Amino acid sequence: MDVEISESSPLVKMAINTPRQEWRRRIPLPSIRIRTSERRLILGLVDLLMLAVALIAAVLIWTDYPHTVETFTANWKWFVTLAVVWSLCALFFDVYDLARAASTSSILPNISLAVLAAVLIYIFIPSLTPPLQSRGLVFSFGGLALMGVVVWRASYALLFVQPWFKQRALMVGAGWAGCTMADALAKSPHDANPYRGTGYELVGFIDDNPDLLGRTIAGAPVLADHTHLLELARRLEIDEIILAITHRHAISDELFDALLRCRECGYPLISMPTLYERLLGCVPVQHLGRDIHLIIRDSDLPSDRFYHLLIRLFDIATALLCLLLLVPTMGVVALANARSSPGPLFYRQRRVGYGGRTFSMLKFRTMWPDAEKDTGVVWAQKNDCRITPIGRILRPTRLDELPQCINVLRGQMSMIGPRPERPEFTEQLAARIPFYRARHAVRPGITGWAQVRYRYGNDENDARIKLEYDLYYVRHRSIWLDLSILLKTLLVMLQFKGN
Repeated sequence: MDVEISESSPLVKMAINTPRQEWRRRIPLPSIRIRTSERRLILGLVDLLMLAVALIAAVLIWTDYPHTVETFTANWKWFVTLAVVWSLCALFFDVYDLARAASTSSILPNISLAVLAAVLIYIFIPSLTPPLQSRGLVFSFGGLALMGVVVWRASYALLFVQPWFKQRALMVGAGWAGCTMADALAKSPHDANPYRGTGYELVGFIDDNPDLLGRTIAGAPVLADHTHLLELARRLEIDEIILAITHRHAISDELFDALLRCRECGYPLISMPTLYERLLGCVPVQHLGRDIHLIIRDSDLPSDRFYHLLIRLFDIATALLCLLLLVPTMGVVALANARSSPGPLFYRQRRVGYGGRTFSMLKFRTMWPDAEKDTGVVWAQKNDCRITPIGRILRPTRLDELPQCINVLRGQMSMIGPRPERPEFTEQLAARIPFYRARHAVRPGITGWAQVRYRYGNDENDARIKLEYDLYYVRHRSIWLDLSILLKTLLVMLQFKGN
């Protein structure tokens, strides 16, 4: 089906007359397309700049240090310490989530807590920080830092979501994969604007199915077939072309050639799974087809051996510290169980671990004895009636997981990794969910990426979503990601969000 591609075409006019073009007619502003990684970098650098300026101002006002550049360059450790403290607090309060950063009502509480926590931690670090004995200096530093970062973040939320800062994307494929990607972009828990915070403006779709031509999907029109791909990319000033076709063998030679022509002309191409990972932090398992390389981590990295050694040392050290906490906790839990739900202190359960091997996982018992005697193996539910009184305290704080430090010392588990599942559920889920067994490529963990990014799961759909996060961790695990998970886990525990 041939389509006339001209600026008078209704479909093209729909794509061209975007908010960015309307703003251009009113105010001639330059178009600065900022990528996702660049947005996070800008946020981080300006946050640090605001904190550093607040520290410099407080020192100049409340101390007798000479007002010279040499004063601060000679004390570079003040700013390095501030950067480290801020990075940890920013991870803890998750202030670099782009969707949240684009909404003032969502980001300001988190960013305020992060700044105040960073200032409090900073002033109690000796030697590496300036002398902060003066109350005026401390309050000036805290007040200026809070004001500077809050004003900057409010400005970002208002300015950087405007159309001239967005990347204009054209999606090839308006089928299942394309709809999934468009829906993922349109999910906006913090604001009504469907693409707010992502850095993407979906201009339209390209699809060879004539029945889809003219339809609107997630607010974007299906414009034409592949024969007009390059022409539309030029006319619509496209920054990136998204390939949303699950089964790559279904790409025709003609479409493949059209994509190569676009790449030849300098248009970046990105696959839907790659973009999905970048924006949402998870792997779309139902849209990978047979592309097994999309779930495989490059094992020939020179840093991998060091990473595995460091993580194992960390696991052992942390598990030993947890043992010190386990001993007094055992007494309290045993006493509480004896009064409210007599039975064993520990609960042993078979779980599937590294390499698909099963092991006996330890937990504090949080359910009544023989809780599955009448029902058999079933998913645990939120507010499950089988949970004991002490279990309703242990589960939200995740203290019921404390005995698993013994599993960590045995090498059966790690502190961080996919949560191990029961063999009965594993067989069921592996038969229905693509790539489910790939999560066993690493040691299971006490906490993990899925646990801090998604709510408690109690059915097959939840298991699929959590698998997407688990596979992201398998592909991208690193010291920085592990640190992020640890800090977010601590926040979950303090907020009593465990189950």
